[in-house]
Amino acid sequence: MTGYCEAAVDYPIHGPYHDRDYGFSLRDDAALFERLVLEINQAGLSWLTILKKRASFHAAYDGFDIDKVARYGARQQARLMADAGIIRNRLKIEAAIENAKRLQAIRESHGSFAAWLDAHHPQDLEAWVKLMKRTFRFTGGEIVREFLVSTGYLPGAHAPRCPIYVRALKAKPPWTRVG
Repeated sequence: MTGYCEAAVDYPIHGPYHDRDYGFSLRDDAALFERLVLEINQAGLSWLTILKKRASFHAAYDGFDIDKVARYGARQQARLMADAGIIRNRLKIEAAIENAKRLQAIRESHGSFAAWLDAHHPQDLEAWVKLMKRTFRFTGGEIVREFLVSTGYLPGAHAPRCPIYVRALKAKPPWTRVG
């Protein structure tokens, strides 16, 4: 079986993301928003493309500051559409801006994006997909699954034989705290 772990070993772009980010719990709203935006932008593309553009996304979306992105208007949308450093897809850009607005409401009701995720955990993937589709724009099944796996809410980020698997377990991602 070949999976992400095998693809990431010693790979200069996948490797650091695999070893430091993938499957580890995130508590910071900007980091969670970044992961959601990156997963949305990956739809139809390779993860390698997204990782190569990650720094450009960070710069283009003001460090994924939810309040700043939520205030983006036509001028900022045009700027993003002209930015060759990111994915220039109108629907994905509009989703990022709208999702920032929705995250502002989530912070009002739950205190943070992480607290909102925690309030709905644990659920199976089907329930998560329904919830995320109701709550956010451009969140299909694969986007939701990868977002939750990559942030530790669902298992499967690392194969048990992967050396990072043990580190991820020691970090106690949310999926290990079920029941």
